[in-house]
Amino acid sequence: MTSLLPSTQRALLRRLAVEQSENRVPSLIAGLVRDGETIWVDSRGQVNGAPATTDTQYRIGSITKTFIGVLVMRLRDEGRLDLADKLDDYVPGTAVGNRSIGEFLSQSSGLTAEPAGQWWERTPGGTAEELLASVDDSALRPTPRHQFHYSNVGFGILGELVTRLRGAAWHEVVEREILQPLGMRRTTLSPVAPHADGFAVHPWADVVLPEPAEDAGAMAPAGQLWSTFDDMVRWARFVMGDTGEVLHPDTVAEMRVPGSVDDGPEWRSGYGLGFQLLRHNGRRLAGHSGSMPGFLASVWADPAETEAVIFMANTTAGVTGALGTDLLDALAEHEPRIPEPWVPRPDVDKDLLELTGEWYWGPSPHVVRVLSDGLLDLRLGHGRRGRASRFRPNGDGTWTGLDGYYAGEILRVGRDADGKPNHLNLNTFIFTRIPYDPDAPVPGGVAGWRPAGS
Repeated sequence: MTSLLPSTQRALLRRLAVEQSENRVPSLIAGLVRDGETIWVDSRGQVNGAPATTDTQYRIGSITKTFIGVLVMRLRDEGRLDLADKLDDYVPGTAVGNRSIGEFLSQSSGLTAEPAGQWWERTPGGTAEELLASVDDSALRPTPRHQFHYSNVGFGILGELVTRLRGAAWHEVVEREILQPLGMRRTTLSPVAPHADGFAVHPWADVVLPEPAEDAGAMAPAGQLWSTFDDMVRWARFVMGDTGEVLHPDTVAEMRVPGSVDDGPEWRSGYGLGFQLLRHNGRRLAGHSGSMPGFLASVWADPAETEAVIFMANTTAGVTGALGTDLLDALAEHEPRIPEPWVPRPDVDKDLLELTGEWYWGPSPHVVRVLSDGLLDLRLGHGRRGRASRFRPNGDGTWTGLDGYYAGEILRVGRDADGKPNHLNLNTFIFTRIPYDPDAPVPGGVAGWRPAGS
């Protein structure tokens, strides 16, 4: 494990200790990941008379949903389904059969948050047939179809979709297609020692109540799994793009794109395709929180910084949602990443150098740079903020936008009779070396510049 400065470790430990002590958490383990390695982990409280370790299992609750999301995206990538397909195409017989698979994944199906009947998290679960039969008109919520509305039921249904298309129980598919390839041997459907027991802490006295750990049945895909800190480190790496052979990194990046936004006082959180999303101090975090009776957990990954935070606790309530982001903030404050030394490239193709420098879209100056990885970067000049994108070469002289406003759009290079670049055509937007170059297409040939009012 990479070591941090003693002052950094103390700041992190203090934040963890305050959380466990002031909120009276029976046991709490938390840690940070940077560049794929655990750089700090510590625990407070005890599990069966000893401190929790990175191999102690906790129930991870709704983090289970991220595994279901990955299984559905694997089916999509194999051509077994399309995210625009309707639920009725695979799991008919519910009142939400006209909703798309993508809407279920992005928590925008308009389906109720909880299933009918008793509190599902604290009672034995029923069969898939019983769950599906309960999804009638009363399970619909009067929200716009594109609006975020968190639904545990939706992921119970997605688990059944996986079961039907794979011909095996969803948790067996998780084991075969995700856990084994990634080496996550301590993530299981039911607890396997060493594991923590779940507790509720009395609000006004320092005593605890054991919580049941029921099999959730058909609702298990929404929150059944147990795991360890070490396995969650591997999962955080997966969310950041270290996917092994389970999914293509581009598919995981697609899962991190917002599909719905939690429209609270400010737009800080939302949902992708099976991943919760969070914006914090400039970070774009992806992962999920988890809550089941007796347990709380979170894994948040920052792909841009290749950093992640994880915590696991055996309490029904008490751990504040800010713990994870506070630990990331402490890391950024006390031990920010040191940039790698800049080194010049050994060679840059002359044709690429000819594309660099200032270009004008109408009167607006833009700058094209060649990045160290050979991509082109186009953005507003003079430090102004606005549309910006990176472009990847296609091998035929054209370029494809990778992000920002021009993601997926084609950039073509226009040349004069001598082959020198004289304009850029970005999906009909013309960039020229001088503002409104009269010799360039659109708006070539217009009247020249003149004083105002003339």
